[in-house]
Amino acid sequence: MTTAFIFPGQGSQAVGMGAALAEASPHARAVFAEVDAALGEDLSGMMRDGPADALMLTRNAQPAIMANSIATLRVLEREHGIVPAARAAFVAGHSLGEYTALCAAGAVDLTTTARLLRLRGEAMQAAVPVGVGAMAAMGMEWPQAVALAAEAAEDEVCAAANDNMPGQVVISGHKAAVERAIGLAKARGLRRAMLLPVSAPFHCALMQPAADAMAAALADAEMRAPAVPVVANVTAAPTADVAEIKRLLVAQVTGVVRWRESVVAMAAAGVDRFVELGGTVLGGMVKRIVPGVAVVSLVTADDIAAFAKEL
Repeated sequence: MTTAFIFPGQGSQAVGMGAALAEASPHARAVFAEVDAALGEDLSGMMRDGPADALMLTRNAQPAIMANSIATLRVLEREHGIVPAARAAFVAGHSLGEYTALCAAGAVDLTTTARLLRLRGEAMQAAVPVGVGAMAAMGMEWPQAVALAAEAAEDEVCAAANDNMPGQVVISGHKAAVERAIGLAKARGLRRAMLLPVSAPFHCALMQPAADAMAAALADAEMRAPAVPVVANVTAAPTADVAEIKRLLVAQVTGVVRWRESVVAMAAAGVDRFVELGGTVLGGMVKRIVPGVAVVSLVTADDIAAFAKEL
């Protein structure tokens, strides 16, 4: 089978994440220890014990989700000898998961990835005052969402931000504009249209200050060509060029997460097995996007061992 490794984005965080894997594997513990050292704080303790409201903060959630995925990958690599360069045709991640994918493919080391995601989380949170922006999940197709957001925007920002899967799109922008979009959708009979519990309007023009911060940080960040092509969120196409990867990571902050198109592109290129590391949400999306492909979610040590035996 032709395999892609995929990595989850924000929303996958939960108190207790990675705790059982850390107990089971010294390689997982080493990942969490390195991330703690990179950030100068006990993030792994927060992941294990909470409090939940602290873990939900974007500055913590982004490096925590990455650390959990890379810990899962390290167990797969070090204990079972399965590495992306040898086993995967592509790697990809949803939003912050693109950084995880780059780390998994050897383009960025773990310490640098943790620090970039801490900065990204802080910059995204600081870009818009709390309460000014919002995001909403809409049960519609992408072209409908683009048109609806444009209609609701008026003199504010409102844009289709995440093309997750058929029938699930996220819009983002000024809170009043997003609420107008929800009202328009419900007036037209749409049953699934609701605000999301997020602290900032990600992936829209309001995030430009965060994009500027990431441009400066990425310009100085050491990066190598990935061992496996990385499918970028904003183009839904693979790339291995370092300058292009950095440019696309900056564009991603304000740009659309083209996850549905990314999965379709990988399937069209021959991928018939998608392996999600450190979560289960993306696997569910993949099943909706390309029915019939194999989907594997690796969260526990048992999951990893079972998958390794199948290869």
